[in-house]
Amino acid sequence: MKKILIVIFIFLYPYTSNAQEDTRPKSQPSNFLSKSYYSINFGGIFYPFSNDNLVDGYKTDTFSKNYFSGRLLLGYKIQPDLALQFGVIRPASWFRYDNINDIGYYRSVWINAWSLSLKKSIHLNKKLSIYGEAGIANVTRIGFSIEDEIIYPDAHFASLLYGFGFNYTLNKKWRLNLNGTFLPKSAKENQPSISQVSFGFEYHIHKLSEEQVEKHKNNSHFFPKNILQVSYGTSNIGFGANQFFSMNLRVGNFESFGVPIFWLGKVRAAHAFSITYQRLAFRTEKIFSLDWGVSVTAFQTEATKENVFAFSIFPVVRFYLMRKKGFDMYTNYSLIGPTYLTKGNVDNLNAGPKITFQDTMGLGVFFGKKRAYNAELRIMHYSNGNIFPQNSGVAVPVQFTFGKTF
Repeated sequence: MKKILIVIFIFLYPYTSNAQEDTRPKSQPSNFLSKSYYSINFGGIFYPFSNDNLVDGYKTDTFSKNYFSGRLLLGYKIQPDLALQFGVIRPASWFRYDNINDIGYYRSVWINAWSLSLKKSIHLNKKLSIYGEAGIANVTRIGFSIEDEIIYPDAHFASLLYGFGFNYTLNKKWRLNLNGTFLPKSAKENQPSISQVSFGFEYHIHKLSEEQVEKHKNNSHFFPKNILQVSYGTSNIGFGANQFFSMNLRVGNFESFGVPIFWLGKVRAAHAFSITYQRLAFRTEKIFSLDWGVSVTAFQTEATKENVFAFSIFPVVRFYLMRKKGFDMYTNYSLIGPTYLTKGNVDNLNAGPKITFQDTMGLGVFFGKKRAYNAELRIMHYSNGNIFPQNSGVAVPVQFTFGKTF
């Protein structure tokens, strides 16, 4: 519980600091945001699972390995060349033991790692720098059973994490990354090493000059200061969007069709109703904004008709895709919103602690006179991000959202 409260504090701190600086122009980032950045990276992940990891009497001659993986990081610059980073490493799909003992058992091993690390950079020239990284990782492995016998057990343990890489500065805001990250093997947990090589980018937020602030303040691009939304979703329309964006959609011969940028969940909501409030924290000149929000969601599960409430506070990033005379179109993404669920075990599945996280992704428009109204399609997910092995996850189908700006 202490670890969870620390994580919640980390994400609430920017919100409280923004509240204290409410008179600040929203195009001028707060002191906290001005030292922050995010990093998105994709590449290959390697973990040498083998028959040696299984209990005696079980083996296979073939394995299904998907090397594609991602790493998401949120960073805070303690000094210009020293940063604290929090993030997650996970594969797009899981390692699988094929046809165990030649009798048709196909079983997957799930693994991911949340990390907290320090990154020290050394400049080679004005554009290129090399960095070293060291920290700790919360490693979670979900193993498997066959006919009630545990063949590869679950594991949850702390590990060292270290790495190195290169940053290439494109401009003041954007940097390219080439990364190598490594977690050593754990003989105690019967866990092989984890290595990742990835390529991506960093986006850094900076304070603006007074001239830039004035320019942004006086332009005609719309950014809502406040949004109040009501949403409803039903499983009668299916979970196609959830499956596609979690790479779980079956199309023809493809069992894992889609884009791996969201999550699905074993628990499925039959009906979901949400009330959401969002407040602008930061905006750029035209394309990007950051809001902080709170929401209450009530959902009923498909399998056992259980009624559950979720109370969340969350950050949400919004990218404006199109600005026309009659409307502004955007996509948004919210990640790791601390949430309290009124039930832990849902549909007879262990979802882990009641303190969990909310993720949402949506596509919407602001329309009407002075962009007073909002319509949005949104999918939602609740889970602890595999911080714990018990993580069934909740999938909320597409919600139809109507909102009012003010």
